[in-house]
Amino acid sequence: MNISRRELGRITAAAVFSQLSPSARPQGRTIGYGIVGLGRISMQHFMPGLKASKYSRVTALVSGHRDKAEKMAAEYNVPAKSIYSYDNYDAIAENKEIDAVYIALPNNMHAEYSIRAAKAGKHVLCEKPMATTVADSQAMVDACRKANKKLMIAYRCQYEPTNLRAVQLIRDGKLGKVEAIESANGFNIRPGEWRLNGKMGGGGPLMDVGIYSLNACRYLTGEEPAELNGYSSVIDHDGRFNEVEENLSWTMKFPSGVVASCNTTYGANMPGFYRVHGSKGMLHVEPAFGYEGQHLTARIQGEPLIDEPNPNRDPSQFPPEADHLAECIFENKEPKTNGEEGLKDMKLMMALYRSCGRMG
Repeated sequence: MNISRRELGRITAAAVFSQLSPSARPQGRTIGYGIVGLGRISMQHFMPGLKASKYSRVTALVSGHRDKAEKMAAEYNVPAKSIYSYDNYDAIAENKEIDAVYIALPNNMHAEYSIRAAKAGKHVLCEKPMATTVADSQAMVDACRKANKKLMIAYRCQYEPTNLRAVQLIRDGKLGKVEAIESANGFNIRPGEWRLNGKMGGGGPLMDVGIYSLNACRYLTGEEPAELNGYSSVIDHDGRFNEVEENLSWTMKFPSGVVASCNTTYGANMPGFYRVHGSKGMLHVEPAFGYEGQHLTARIQGEPLIDEPNPNRDPSQFPPEADHLAECIFENKEPKTNGEEGLKDMKLMMALYRSCGRMG
């Protein structure tokens, strides 16, 4: 089965907008996002994505660099009064134009600014990983629940059409019984990146990009790992990996018997992919986790080759993510990738680090 680019585009659009039921489409109403942290993912991906969003817009900025914030404010029509520093962050409570915040800070700052947002009466969309410890992750869940505010973790792949297509093929039984999964994701990190700071990152590539493989194995199977074991290493003793691992490899066994093997690295370019083996066929997605270029192929017994490149370009993955939280706010329902989803990954990553010999 081959789907044309035009047809895949139609399916993609339908997938995005069908997530918003008619009752969740109030005329003219949008969700105002306060962007907390003006870094690469917010300025180059999330904020441009909101320009194509149907229900979300940028209404405030939080940054330690006023000049940068003013430049972005001019582009997104944010008034000067809605530019905040980290010192006066709590004042967002008085701004009725802010419905939710998008947390795009270093990992160790996620918990503090998510909790403060909830206390200020704002919903939270937080980048992954949700925090650097299980305790901080649980505190985020508790704070948002106490404030009666939504907490959503930005697992954009769970809203991306190619990944959704892979899940549907598996759920429809096209691959038969799933037996095994392989996945990898990594890159060769530059010296000086904040992600190499153990306190800020909470860990190395597992916390940053390995989490995509971990989360994928969970949403592809629809199960939680019953057993897992990991190995980490540092090969390049060039000063980059004094505080975090360079490589981490792990295996998992799921209750159904599915086994998975995953790798992540900061020492080599490792294109993100996953491969699912079933009794009736095999499914392969590569790239699987990037901002664009997803490509699914599947060989299923008795059926033509499935070959589906996704023509959508960055920042197309961000409007569905932002609009999903908007829907949840409009309809008062729980986000698909809520705080508990992020907490599950955090617990698993901490278990993997313990199995590698890291304490604390």
